[in-house]
Amino acid sequence: MATQIKRGAAPAPPTQLVEMSWDPITRIVGSLGIYTKIDFQKRKVVECYSTSSIFRGYSLFMQGKDPRDAHFITSRICGICGDNHATCSVYTQNMAYGIKPPALGEWVINLGEAAEYMFDHNLYQENLVGVDFCEKMVRETNPGVLERAEKTEAPHADAHGYRTIADIMRALNPFTGEFYREALQMSRLTREKFCLMEGRHVHPSTLYPGGVGTVATVQLFTDYLVRLMKYVEFMKKVVPLHDDLFDFFYEALPGYEQVGYRQTLLGCWGSFQDPEVCDYDYHTMNKWGKAMFVTPGVVVDNELVTTNLVDINLGIRILLGSSYYDDWENERTFVDRDPLGNPIDKRHPWNQTTIPRPQKRDFQGKYSWVMSPRWYDQRSGKYLALDTGGGPIARLWTTALAGIVNLDGYIEATGQSVKIRLPKTAMKPEVEFEWKIPPWSNAIERDRARTYFQAYSAAVALYCINKALDEIRAGHTKTWSDFSVPKEAIGCGFHEAVRGVLSHHMVIENGKIANYHPYPPTPWNASVRDIYGTPGPYEDAVQNTPIFEENGPDNFKGIDIMRAVRSFDPCLPCGVHMYLGPGKELQVVHSPTFGPKM
Repeated sequence: MATQIKRGAAPAPPTQLVEMSWDPITRIVGSLGIYTKIDFQKRKVVECYSTSSIFRGYSLFMQGKDPRDAHFITSRICGICGDNHATCSVYTQNMAYGIKPPALGEWVINLGEAAEYMFDHNLYQENLVGVDFCEKMVRETNPGVLERAEKTEAPHADAHGYRTIADIMRALNPFTGEFYREALQMSRLTREKFCLMEGRHVHPSTLYPGGVGTVATVQLFTDYLVRLMKYVEFMKKVVPLHDDLFDFFYEALPGYEQVGYRQTLLGCWGSFQDPEVCDYDYHTMNKWGKAMFVTPGVVVDNELVTTNLVDINLGIRILLGSSYYDDWENERTFVDRDPLGNPIDKRHPWNQTTIPRPQKRDFQGKYSWVMSPRWYDQRSGKYLALDTGGGPIARLWTTALAGIVNLDGYIEATGQSVKIRLPKTAMKPEVEFEWKIPPWSNAIERDRARTYFQAYSAAVALYCINKALDEIRAGHTKTWSDFSVPKEAIGCGFHEAVRGVLSHHMVIENGKIANYHPYPPTPWNASVRDIYGTPGPYEDAVQNTPIFEENGPDNFKGIDIMRAVRSFDPCLPCGVHMYLGPGKELQVVHSPTFGPKM
């Protein structure tokens, strides 16, 4: 059959589809695979599937456990952000047990979490995702861009010390780059800050329902502050350095805003509790949610749909779609109404039953262990595939639009931006950074937000230290409140893991855990096509991404695809657990190192 071409129109160029996959993705943590079809004639990705090959089973082996152990167990979900899970679990238990921690205990937890954000974002931005923009990588994938970078003066050279953009790229070279090594040293300081507050990283040893076991003294906060001020000075170099680097990519590669672009569908569950407002009561959750120092919210096309944690909770749906599970429609309903009387959907985490069904991967059917969390938008009736953008872009975007946060001059949300003020340090004067809502949610802006949120976390930490010292000077040194576990209860906790939204939902029956479902950012970002065929955020961001790499199919590195995926800060340990199946026994056999004795 002949192809009909309109008179006067040029014939369409032939397609050159090539299947390419990256499995596992490097410079992230965990078992993430990206499978694509690329049209090299049109220089764009036309199809993408995101896979995780190992089962996530915490919802199964939490059943029957003592609720007081929940935070110790769930911190082991991840070896990267286990403290975020422990903190969220503690929030969940506080609600279930009906306890309010002392203010000093909350300030300690806030300082621990601020240190975790600083640590993880610094390490990932400079030592992992930063390699995507380093001189060695750019030389291999876009030598023309490197040539231009050599001739481009860095606008903020006086702030960060690198004369050209190429100098910044060289400083990011792994292990040899000056800035790469400096960031590694800084990450050690940030981890020390966390350990001062919560005893151990990544599984806190002094964090409990009702507060913390940390002995809070002036000396403790001084030790934290010494390290924090070094980090604050470092931030005065980091923010302008990344602005120069990211702005250059827009200039050098017109159209680069389309790399990793997707519709703005952002979710943030809020972070940093205000002990003057937060009592962990579900009935007042909307009030204390809005008092968080990172405002929770859902953003659709730059519209702040809600900042109400009750609405956020009620809208969560766990869809299966292309994941390796059986439906739980005929299983038990644990919670039919929330404490306010609102109906709870069968697909809500409180009512989820996990039924794993291992099978062969089929991109036309089931192909991943990651489920498809969605948020039900009552206005449109749509199930939104929210993403976190790696965490920071969603946190900054919701906080900026809400215009609520104002922390004693350290942080100010304006309605269209977030102003971050850092005080004078040893070698640098006071500075103000302003993160402005960008025109796109794309790879570059996700990475840029990660830099600004490091400064944001440092500013929040300065505020929390002052508040903690005020408590000690007033003689309020208690850090923990006693509690008892009720026979029957439900609880939910909302928090931000480093790379985005984190919620825990628990049902207690007869004093034991009957149902428990943690939902970290990985299932949201790495989710697969749901029952309506909607792709997950990784898939959506990579599909239709243009290819700017100068290499052809034979030596293709996929750098634009990798920048799109890594901009989400993928971390798959939340999806890496063991499934033995019914009736199988795991045996551990210890053998002598050098063989049997003779």
